[in-house]
Amino acid sequence: MNQVAANFLTHSFAPCETIALLLRREDAPRPQQRVIALEQVLAPRYMAWLTYENEHGANIYVSANPLRPGSRKRTKECVVSVRHLYIDIDTDGDARLAALRASDLVPEPTAIISTSLGKYQALWRIAGFDFERQEQTLKLIALAFGGDPACTDRNRVLRIPGFLNCKYSPAHPVTVEYPADATYGPADFHLYAVTGSSVLPLRGNPRKSPASKHSHSENDWAWVCDQLAHGQDAAKLTRELASGRADKPDPLYYAQRTVDMASARLWLAEAIPIADVITMLEVRRRFEIPTTLCAARAREIAATAQRMITRQKTA
Repeated sequence: MNQVAANFLTHSFAPCETIALLLRREDAPRPQQRVIALEQVLAPRYMAWLTYENEHGANIYVSANPLRPGSRKRTKECVVSVRHLYIDIDTDGDARLAALRASDLVPEPTAIISTSLGKYQALWRIAGFDFERQEQTLKLIALAFGGDPACTDRNRVLRIPGFLNCKYSPAHPVTVEYPADATYGPADFHLYAVTGSSVLPLRGNPRKSPASKHSHSENDWAWVCDQLAHGQDAAKLTRELASGRADKPDPLYYAQRTVDMASARLWLAEAIPIADVITMLEVRRRFEIPTTLCAARAREIAATAQRMITRQKTA
């Protein structure tokens, strides 16, 4: 039996949990997916079948989070609970992984998977996260350490160590190390604004929005854009928006991002160069957000705002 793969799966999931396996061939039009109980995967005959498929060109992946028993798909709605945070590092892998492990923003990963030469997936086993906080934290980790920002969904799949990465010729062995044996909570990750939402008083009633068919967040966006266009102070807007959205896991993070995204879009629409927009965003939050995160965050927000403008022009 593939003992490396079996150890990784038992390290990552609890007995009787349902997981999804994905078998993807480079020359196949669509992957195979199996939603199955952990114990079935660990059976010697099943492991032997996975090994055979892998040796004949199939890349083997597993869902990052357990699924609801009886699930037939791997949609977000099928994920039953949050088990891991993770980051895909595909560029400057050794340097970025070293920076991650030396940083005070995140704890030591519970697993580091080497998917190919210089490319890694780092995992943290977690508890106490709801789905929204998990996906927010995944985005922040990717921003802070140069991970793939597209790999932040809760139904994400991960390569299974012990098998071969068949994207390369010759195929590259997927290996793993376990730097820490811990389960982390939200307080172990220091990626949000250092002031934290706990410092901001969240009293009073939420800001009233006129009745409409739009969501609360859409109304917030429209209100912030209008206020900025009329010269309202960004710091005051951030405080007011955060105080009215105590329903968010981190109201201050939500308010900062909404205000900064709207600001970037307004500045770019006024033909301010994107490099200047990035600098203005960094300067605005330099005392509120850790330095490592602040620069990456500003670049991501400016790029996203630029795409918004481009889509609007081509619509």
